[in-house]
Amino acid sequence: MKSKVKRWTSVALASSAAAALVVGCGQPNNTASQASTNGSASTAASAASTVSVAGVRIAKPTHLVNYKNASGTIVWAESFTTGPTASELVSAFEKKYPKIKVKLQVQPSNTDTNRADLTASISGGSSTPDVYMGDVIWPAQFAHNQLAAPLSDYLPTSFWTRFSNGLVAGATYNGKVYAAPLFADTAFLYYRKDLLAKYHLPVPKTWQQLQTEASYIVKHGGAKYGFVWQGADYEGLTCDFDEYLADAGGSVLTNGKATLNTAAAKQALSFMRGLITSGVTPQSVDTFQEPQSENVFTQGNAVFLRNWSYAWSDSQNPQSSKVVGKVGVAPLPTFAGHGSSGYSTVGGWDLYLNPHTKNLAAALQFIDWMTSPQAQEILAANSEMPTIKAVADSPSLAKYSPVFALLPQVKFVSRPAQTPNYPAVSKAIYDNVNAALAGSVSVAQALKNANQQIQQALSGSGSGGL
Repeated sequence: MKSKVKRWTSVALASSAAAALVVGCGQPNNTASQASTNGSASTAASAASTVSVAGVRIAKPTHLVNYKNASGTIVWAESFTTGPTASELVSAFEKKYPKIKVKLQVQPSNTDTNRADLTASISGGSSTPDVYMGDVIWPAQFAHNQLAAPLSDYLPTSFWTRFSNGLVAGATYNGKVYAAPLFADTAFLYYRKDLLAKYHLPVPKTWQQLQTEASYIVKHGGAKYGFVWQGADYEGLTCDFDEYLADAGGSVLTNGKATLNTAAAKQALSFMRGLITSGVTPQSVDTFQEPQSENVFTQGNAVFLRNWSYAWSDSQNPQSSKVVGKVGVAPLPTFAGHGSSGYSTVGGWDLYLNPHTKNLAAALQFIDWMTSPQAQEILAANSEMPTIKAVADSPSLAKYSPVFALLPQVKFVSRPAQTPNYPAVSKAIYDNVNAALAGSVSVAQALKNANQQIQQALSGSGSGGL
């Protein structure tokens, strides 16, 4: 995925107005380092000490921190390639909290290089950056390697209610939350509104309806292809497959075990393969990443496109798009009988806490403010998708982008990243799904292979490549 950083490796939206924080006893500045061990891979929270928040069970706080009067200087490692956004956020924060100063540390725009840089620094014991931006698929990997402190140890459970369903779950590992969702990204259905109008067809709400409409328009000469998406052998395919799987009522993991040997998984992958064999999707889709699928659509050669939020602005750019003014956007469809809209994979970036920080209170105050309505409005104005409902559900958000107006209708699904071996899990998915799309193995065999490989990854002791 393009724009800012490789956001498809990340996808991420929002809950009722931010509740006032409950504050408790302050802790010494080395609390984060001491407590990080409590959230390591070997220690899962017991049921008696957990509470259900935002659709997920998390451990109750063990070291509530009173950061109301925090002061000092912290370093924030930011991953925006548009520096003005980070500077605008810091300026607004320091205006509200003049006793805290924030130094910006600009990270590499490449996600993998960024991760390697942060890993080397924090694993070496550096106390800075105090707070850093990270991909939404990092929590388990970073927690397992003690590169991130458990935020849920220090923040009240009410803090997490500001976020939407799906986001807190994606940031949780072994019952503790290791990241605060900063901005999200997710997928939408882009369609040629001029073609639907020409053939008197509605915007599809089910995948079956989309396939029928796409086939009809192609057969009547309206477009070369019906529907384009990401089918190449890479992380983006895991995102696409995860959406169909959730729509069918399935999941990659259930209670820590691989569950792709199910009817739901077969329905999901069979439908994806059927899009190709029916001619609705081009055979070459098994080589398409985001740029290729978007290009087919913006050049006027497809009726429908599945892509991330940035595709809207790209489709309206007269310098590169032939469909300016002809595009509509809607939530992704679902399978018939499974609701009014489908699931969209969460992407985006989170805020993490360095377990070695020497100014825990100021770092927590910064994280709290960055997920407040004021900061989230700034992010929205800079084309970033907010993560709190107080902003995401506001009708005024539509002024920034039509995709934002759809957020209240979108259902989010996180990738199965609640394991430090997520890279191996994802590879098992996209390798085998791609093989089925290419027709080199059957759907049943692809799912069987993927299930076995995922289970092997889960039983391993890897660290996700860190």
